[in-house]
Amino acid sequence: MWSLSAWRRRRILAKHPIADDMWQRVRHHLSFLDGLSAEEDQWLREASVLFLEDKHLTALPGVELHQEQRLLLAAQAQLPLLHLGDLNWYQGFHEIVLYPDDFLSPQRHRDASGVEHEWDGEHSGEAWQQGPIILAWPGVMASGGWEGYNLVIHELAHKLDMLNGDANGLPPLHADMRVSDWAEVMQAAYDDLNRQLDRHPDAETAIDPYAAENPAEFFAVTSEYFFSAPDLLHEAYPQVYAQLQLFYRQDPLARLKQLQATDPVYQAHE
Repeated sequence: MWSLSAWRRRRILAKHPIADDMWQRVRHHLSFLDGLSAEEDQWLREASVLFLEDKHLTALPGVELHQEQRLLLAAQAQLPLLHLGDLNWYQGFHEIVLYPDDFLSPQRHRDASGVEHEWDGEHSGEAWQQGPIILAWPGVMASGGWEGYNLVIHELAHKLDMLNGDANGLPPLHADMRVSDWAEVMQAAYDDLNRQLDRHPDAETAIDPYAAENPAEFFAVTSEYFFSAPDLLHEAYPQVYAQLQLFYRQDPLARLKQLQATDPVYQAHE
Protein backbone atom coordinates (compact mmCIF):
# COMPACT_ATOMS: atom_id res chain seq x y z
CA MET A 1 0.00 0.00 0.00
CA TRP A 2 1.24 3.45 -1.07
CA SER A 3 4.35 1.77 -2.44
CA LEU A 4 5.22 0.02 0.81
CA SER A 5 7.44 -2.98 0.29
CA ALA A 6 5.75 -6.29 1.03
CA TRP A 7 8.27 -6.86 3.83
CA ARG A 8 7.56 -3.52 5.54
CA ARG A 9 3.81 -3.96 5.15
CA ARG A 10 3.96 -7.38 6.84
CA ARG A 11 6.18 -5.96 9.59
CA ILE A 12 3.77 -3.10 10.37
CA LEU A 13 0.73 -5.40 10.38
CA ALA A 14 2.49 -7.90 12.64
CA LYS A 15 3.56 -5.15 15.05
CA HIS A 16 0.05 -3.65 15.33
CA PRO A 17 -2.48 -6.49 15.29
CA ILE A 18 -6.16 -5.66 15.73
CA ALA A 19 -8.09 -7.90 18.10
CA ASP A 20 -11.15 -9.43 16.45
CA ASP A 21 -13.53 -8.10 19.11
CA MET A 22 -12.15 -4.57 18.70
CA TRP A 23 -12.59 -4.65 14.93
CA GLN A 24 -16.15 -5.93 15.40
CA ARG A 25 -16.91 -2.97 17.66
CA VAL A 26 -15.51 -0.62 15.01
CA ARG A 27 -17.65 -2.32 12.36
CA HIS A 28 -20.72 -2.11 14.61
CA HIS A 29 -20.24 1.64 15.02
CA LEU A 30 -19.69 2.18 11.29
CA SER A 31 -22.88 0.76 9.82
CA PHE A 32 -22.07 2.15 6.37
CA LEU A 33 -19.46 -0.61 6.12
CA ASP A 34 -22.21 -3.23 6.25
CA GLY A 35 -22.35 -5.21 3.04
CA LEU A 36 -18.61 -5.27 2.39
CA SER A 37 -17.28 -8.64 1.26
CA ALA A 38 -14.90 -10.62 3.46
CA GLU A 39 -12.03 -9.63 1.15
CA GLU A 40 -12.98 -5.94 1.32
CA ASP A 41 -13.29 -6.13 5.10
CA GLN A 42 -9.82 -7.65 5.37
CA TRP A 43 -8.35 -4.99 3.09
CA LEU A 44 -9.97 -2.22 5.13
CA ARG A 45 -8.76 -3.72 8.40
CA GLU A 46 -5.16 -3.85 7.20
CA ALA A 47 -5.37 -0.49 5.44
CA SER A 48 -6.55 1.13 8.68
CA VAL A 49 -3.44 -0.10 10.49
CA LEU A 50 -1.18 1.16 7.70
CA PHE A 51 -2.97 4.53 7.66
CA LEU A 52 -2.38 4.98 11.38
CA GLU A 53 1.30 4.12 10.91
CA ASP A 54 1.59 6.70 8.11
CA LYS A 55 -0.40 9.59 9.64
CA HIS A 56 0.05 11.23 13.02
CA LEU A 57 -3.14 11.88 15.00
CA THR A 58 -2.78 14.86 17.32
CA ALA A 59 -5.52 14.89 19.97
CA LEU A 60 -6.00 18.26 21.66
CA PRO A 61 -7.08 18.41 25.33
CA GLY A 62 -10.62 17.14 25.67
CA VAL A 63 -10.26 14.37 23.06
CA GLU A 64 -9.90 10.82 24.42
CA LEU A 65 -8.08 8.84 21.77
CA HIS A 66 -7.63 5.12 22.35
CA GLN A 67 -6.86 2.47 19.74
CA GLU A 68 -10.52 1.80 19.00
CA GLN A 69 -11.20 5.48 18.37
CA ARG A 70 -8.15 5.69 16.15
CA LEU A 71 -9.45 2.75 14.12
CA LEU A 72 -12.88 4.36 13.83
CA LEU A 73 -11.28 7.33 12.14
CA ALA A 74 -8.89 5.28 10.00
CA ALA A 75 -11.58 2.94 8.66
CA GLN A 76 -13.67 5.89 7.51
CA ALA A 77 -10.62 7.48 5.91
CA GLN A 78 -9.71 4.32 4.02
CA LEU A 79 -13.16 3.38 2.71
CA PRO A 80 -12.92 5.72 -0.33
CA LEU A 81 -9.63 4.04 -1.32
CA LEU A 82 -11.04 0.51 -1.17
CA HIS A 83 -10.70 -0.15 -4.90
CA LEU A 84 -8.29 2.59 -5.99
CA GLY A 85 -5.14 0.47 -6.04
CA ASP A 86 -1.82 0.79 -4.24
CA LEU A 87 -1.20 4.46 -4.98
CA ASN A 88 -0.42 7.16 -2.44
CA TRP A 89 -3.77 8.92 -2.67
CA TYR A 90 -3.31 10.62 0.70
CA GLN A 91 0.07 12.14 -0.02
CA GLY A 92 0.91 15.71 0.89
CA PHE A 93 -0.06 15.60 4.55
CA HIS A 94 1.10 13.71 7.61
CA GLU A 95 -1.02 15.01 10.46
CA ILE A 96 -4.68 14.98 11.51
CA VAL A 97 -5.47 17.40 14.33
CA LEU A 98 -8.49 16.53 16.46
CA TYR A 99 -10.36 19.30 18.29
CA PRO A 100 -12.77 18.57 21.15
CA ASP A 101 -15.49 20.63 19.45
CA ASP A 102 -16.16 22.90 16.49
CA PHE A 103 -13.54 25.61 16.16
CA LEU A 104 -13.22 29.17 14.89
CA SER A 105 -11.17 29.61 11.74
CA PRO A 106 -10.10 32.93 10.18
CA GLN A 107 -11.77 33.38 6.78
CA ARG A 108 -10.98 35.84 4.00
CA HIS A 109 -12.91 36.60 0.80
CA ARG A 110 -12.48 39.24 -1.90
CA ASP A 111 -15.83 40.13 -3.47
CA ALA A 112 -16.49 41.07 -7.10
CA SER A 113 -15.84 44.76 -6.42
CA GLY A 114 -12.41 44.01 -4.93
CA VAL A 115 -13.36 44.56 -1.30
CA GLU A 116 -11.72 42.06 1.05
CA HIS A 117 -13.84 40.65 3.88
CA GLU A 118 -12.43 38.91 6.95
CA TRP A 119 -14.31 37.01 9.65
CA ASP A 120 -14.08 34.01 11.97
CA GLY A 121 -16.12 31.06 10.79
CA GLU A 122 -17.14 28.11 12.99
CA HIS A 123 -16.02 24.89 11.36
CA SER A 124 -16.07 21.19 12.18
CA GLY A 125 -13.32 20.37 9.69
CA GLU A 126 -10.68 21.85 7.42
CA ALA A 127 -8.16 20.52 4.92
CA TRP A 128 -5.12 22.62 4.03
CA GLN A 129 -3.12 22.39 0.82
CA GLN A 130 0.17 20.68 1.78
CA GLY A 131 -0.93 20.92 5.40
CA PRO A 132 -2.86 19.00 8.04
CA ILE A 133 -6.48 18.00 8.25
CA ILE A 134 -8.39 19.40 11.21
CA LEU A 135 -11.43 17.54 12.53
CA ALA A 136 -13.83 18.19 15.41
CA TRP A 137 -14.02 14.91 17.31
CA PRO A 138 -17.83 14.98 17.82
CA GLY A 139 -18.17 15.13 14.03
CA VAL A 140 -15.91 12.10 13.63
CA MET A 141 -17.96 10.13 16.15
CA ALA A 142 -21.23 11.20 14.48
CA SER A 143 -19.99 9.85 11.14
CA GLY A 144 -20.16 6.31 9.85
CA GLY A 145 -23.87 5.73 9.32
CA TRP A 146 -26.18 5.99 6.31
CA GLU A 147 -27.47 9.45 7.25
CA GLY A 148 -25.76 11.59 4.59
CA TYR A 149 -23.03 12.92 6.89
CA ASN A 150 -19.37 11.97 7.11
CA LEU A 151 -16.90 14.58 8.27
CA VAL A 152 -13.87 12.33 7.67
CA ILE A 153 -14.75 11.54 4.06
CA HIS A 154 -15.68 15.18 3.39
CA GLU A 155 -12.28 16.51 4.43
CA LEU A 156 -10.33 13.71 2.79
CA ALA A 157 -12.26 14.32 -0.45
CA HIS A 158 -10.72 17.80 -0.35
CA LYS A 159 -7.29 16.16 -0.10
CA LEU A 160 -8.05 14.02 -3.16
CA ASP A 161 -9.20 17.18 -4.95
CA MET A 162 -5.91 18.89 -4.05
CA LEU A 163 -3.73 16.19 -5.60
CA ASN A 164 -3.55 18.16 -8.85
CA GLY A 165 -3.52 21.68 -7.38
CA ASP A 166 -5.97 23.89 -5.53
CA ALA A 167 -9.29 22.33 -4.56
CA ASN A 168 -11.66 23.01 -7.47
CA GLY A 169 -13.93 19.98 -7.60
CA LEU A 170 -11.78 18.07 -10.10
CA PRO A 171 -9.62 15.33 -8.56
CA PRO A 172 -7.18 13.42 -10.79
CA LEU A 173 -9.45 11.18 -12.87
CA HIS A 174 -8.64 7.67 -14.05
CA ALA A 175 -7.54 7.01 -17.62
CA ASP A 176 -10.94 5.55 -18.49
CA MET A 177 -12.75 8.75 -17.42
CA ARG A 178 -13.21 11.94 -19.42
CA VAL A 179 -12.71 15.37 -17.85
CA SER A 180 -15.39 16.78 -20.18
CA ASP A 181 -17.97 14.28 -18.90
CA TRP A 182 -17.08 14.99 -15.29
CA ALA A 183 -17.17 18.76 -15.77
CA GLU A 184 -20.50 18.72 -17.62
CA VAL A 185 -22.24 16.50 -15.07
CA MET A 186 -20.86 18.22 -11.96
CA GLN A 187 -21.48 21.73 -13.31
CA ALA A 188 -25.08 20.94 -14.26
CA ALA A 189 -25.89 19.56 -10.82
CA TYR A 190 -24.04 22.38 -9.05
CA ASP A 191 -25.96 24.96 -11.11
CA ASP A 192 -29.25 23.19 -10.35
CA LEU A 193 -28.60 23.27 -6.61
CA ASN A 194 -27.70 26.96 -6.77
CA ARG A 195 -30.85 27.76 -8.76
CA GLN A 196 -32.96 26.10 -6.08
CA LEU A 197 -31.29 28.12 -3.35
CA ASP A 198 -31.44 31.36 -5.34
CA ARG A 199 -35.22 30.90 -5.63
CA HIS A 200 -35.70 29.79 -2.03
CA PRO A 201 -32.66 30.36 0.23
CA ASP A 202 -34.16 28.13 2.93
CA ALA A 203 -35.24 25.39 0.54
CA GLU A 204 -35.17 21.77 1.72
CA THR A 205 -32.70 20.58 -0.90
CA ALA A 206 -32.08 16.89 -1.58
CA ILE A 207 -28.45 17.22 -0.47
CA ASP A 208 -26.79 19.54 2.02
CA PRO A 209 -27.00 23.11 0.63
CA TYR A 210 -23.37 23.63 1.71
CA ALA A 211 -22.55 21.82 -1.55
CA ALA A 212 -23.58 25.02 -3.36
CA GLU A 213 -20.73 27.05 -1.78
CA ASN A 214 -18.27 26.27 -4.58
CA PRO A 215 -17.27 23.32 -6.82
CA ALA A 216 -14.78 22.02 -4.24
CA GLU A 217 -17.48 21.79 -1.58
CA PHE A 218 -19.84 20.23 -4.12
CA PHE A 219 -17.35 17.40 -4.70
CA ALA A 220 -16.75 16.94 -0.96
CA VAL A 221 -20.44 16.92 -0.04
CA THR A 222 -21.44 14.60 -2.88
CA SER A 223 -18.59 12.28 -1.86
CA GLU A 224 -20.09 12.21 1.64
CA TYR A 225 -23.50 11.32 0.22
CA PHE A 226 -22.03 8.77 -2.19
CA PHE A 227 -20.83 6.68 0.76
CA SER A 228 -23.34 7.60 3.48
CA ALA A 229 -26.61 8.26 1.60
CA PRO A 230 -26.15 6.85 -1.90
CA ASP A 231 -29.89 6.47 -2.39
CA LEU A 232 -30.48 10.19 -1.83
CA LEU A 233 -27.63 11.23 -4.11
CA HIS A 234 -28.68 8.83 -6.86
CA GLU A 235 -32.28 10.01 -6.69
CA ALA A 236 -31.32 13.69 -6.83
CA TYR A 237 -28.37 13.55 -9.25
CA PRO A 238 -27.97 10.11 -10.84
CA GLN A 239 -25.29 11.28 -13.26
CA VAL A 240 -23.21 12.67 -10.38
CA TYR A 241 -23.55 9.31 -8.67
CA ALA A 242 -22.37 7.60 -11.85
CA GLN A 243 -19.27 9.81 -12.11
CA LEU A 244 -18.37 9.20 -8.47
CA GLN A 245 -18.93 5.49 -9.03
CA LEU A 246 -16.37 5.62 -11.82
CA PHE A 247 -13.95 7.64 -9.71
CA TYR A 248 -14.17 5.66 -6.46
CA ARG A 249 -14.74 2.34 -8.29
CA GLN A 250 -17.41 1.40 -5.78
CA ASP A 251 -21.20 1.09 -5.73
CA PRO A 252 -22.46 1.84 -2.21
CA LEU A 253 -26.04 2.01 -3.52
CA ALA A 254 -25.87 -1.64 -4.55
CA ARG A 255 -24.61 -2.53 -1.06
CA LEU A 256 -27.43 -0.56 0.57
CA LYS A 257 -30.10 -2.13 -1.66
CA GLN A 258 -28.77 -5.61 -0.89
CA LEU A 259 -28.94 -4.84 2.83
CA GLN A 260 -32.48 -3.53 2.47
CA ALA A 261 -33.47 -6.69 0.64
CA THR A 262 -32.03 -9.10 3.20
CA ASP A 263 -31.64 -7.39 6.58
CA PRO A 264 -34.74 -6.58 8.68
CA VAL A 265 -32.91 -3.66 10.29
CA TYR A 266 -32.46 -1.99 6.91
CA GLN A 267 -35.94 -2.93 5.67
CA ALA A 268 -37.35 -0.76 8.46
CA HIS A 269 -35.45 2.25 7.09
CA GLU A 270 -36.39 1.98 3.42
